[in-house]
Amino acid sequence: MKLAKTKDRSATKTTKEHDSGIHSTGADSKSLDEVNGSVRVPKDANFWRTLIAYTGPGALVAVGYMDPGNWITSIAGGSQYKYALLSVILLSSLIAMLLQAMAARLGIVTGKDLAQLTRERTSKGMGIFLWIVTELAIMATDVAEIIGSGIALKLLFGFPLIVGILITTADVLILLLLMKLGFRKIEAIVATLVAVILFVFLYEVIISQPNVPEMLKGYVPTSQIVSNKSMLYLSLGIVGATVMPHNLYLGSSISQTRQVDRNDEKEVAKAIKFTTIDSNIQLTVAFVVNSLLLILGAALFFGTKGDLGRFVDLYNALGDSKIVGSIASPILSMLFAVALLSSGQSSTITGTLSGQIIMEGFIRLKMPLWAQRLLTRLISVTPVLAFAIYYHGNEAKIENLLTMSQVFLSIALPFAMIPLVKFTSDKGLMGNFTSRTWVKWTAWIVTVVLIILNIYLILNTLHLA
Repeated sequence: MKLAKTKDRSATKTTKEHDSGIHSTGADSKSLDEVNGSVRVPKDANFWRTLIAYTGPGALVAVGYMDPGNWITSIAGGSQYKYALLSVILLSSLIAMLLQAMAARLGIVTGKDLAQLTRERTSKGMGIFLWIVTELAIMATDVAEIIGSGIALKLLFGFPLIVGILITTADVLILLLLMKLGFRKIEAIVATLVAVILFVFLYEVIISQPNVPEMLKGYVPTSQIVSNKSMLYLSLGIVGATVMPHNLYLGSSISQTRQVDRNDEKEVAKAIKFTTIDSNIQLTVAFVVNSLLLILGAALFFGTKGDLGRFVDLYNALGDSKIVGSIASPILSMLFAVALLSSGQSSTITGTLSGQIIMEGFIRLKMPLWAQRLLTRLISVTPVLAFAIYYHGNEAKIENLLTMSQVFLSIALPFAMIPLVKFTSDKGLMGNFTSRTWVKWTAWIVTVVLIILNIYLILNTLHLA
């Protein structure tokens, strides 16, 4: 009798939620269940207190937009084409803001993440295909993060690269400890690491004295970006490094860490508003960091001889007066390595969380948290370690994987974008919180353009166009 009453209440709740366009997953299928709804938010506080309460998830998302993969593509873009690709960083950042706002909206309104909804609303075969593509994208992301962290450990402490890569495997244990301390602690630590990256590169750019008029002109797009194959290849690498597929899954999940009554449309609307503000603020910081990286590459390395597209080369160049002139200093090199380690560590934290979200959402894998996170980390570390062993720890050869990995992320991006745009445009799923018409069509246009550019790039790479 008691069970029947419980079922009736559940059915009534489901009906109410369906009528309002707001859906609940149930306690047994929450995304990141251990932290879902764990952060309280004030009910009747002023704007700033409410914003502070919602601030945090944006930093975890934004850190993925300034990971070591961005360093290689952005600095290489500056060293090869000076300021011309700043326009690509600007457009990529605007796209990121649009998509992350949509991902957060999806998670807050439905109570499910993008992986869960994709698995539920596609056939079994398509769901498996999308899971494989997404797992490969996670691996491509981790290639940059793990190699970046490994090289930073070598530059700072002299560890062999293979040892540094193995040390990054322990990141999963750090994350488990942080999860026990509370999700706000994770947000604060990641935000601190982001601040380190920002101030290091702001300082280095200021002393490099870039050409400001040329720099500002670089934010205006040119047709050469599309007509020049190598420039297009690097541009797509920047897009892939800036707008990463796993961040859409992450954003749709961690937006649910705040306590929200989904039966109260006003509360849902407030959660969407402040989560979006937080996301846009943090992604603006990521835009500034990526711009600084490209500007640094242009100001210090444009026109210089030699390949400066690798971390070790950049580290050495910052201390070499023959390359960067009178500003050369071991301190600059050391700061570069510290920022690289901060970037790699913060990105691996969010990458591991994304791996859990994707694995639980697509294949509904249920296992102890420590085993699940260790598995997701090992899946990502194994290919990087294999390459490191094959190349005998040769950084130059291993880092050649980075730009290729970022281009793959750009190719994988539409497979996350299409379900996201489709779901947030679905009135039956989103109710009164369906994406506005201009948002929907802008997202579709961006998706189509990106698919066309990727096809064009692949055909040119295969010499078929």
